[in-house]
Amino acid sequence: MNNKAIMTITSDLIDKKIYLIRGQKVMLDRDLADLYGVETKHLKRQEED
Repeated sequence: MNNKAIMTITSDLIDKKIYLIRGQKVMLDRDLADLYGVETKHLKRQEED
């Protein structure tokens, strides 16, 4: 049996994590990492590969 927790991600939750900065919609790396269930450092490491 898989022990991973299942998290329901609603569009409302995502909308709350999108910020409008200088006319651009952005998400912070910590929020993306949280949504994917990984640490921020692992998310950033994928950018380098």
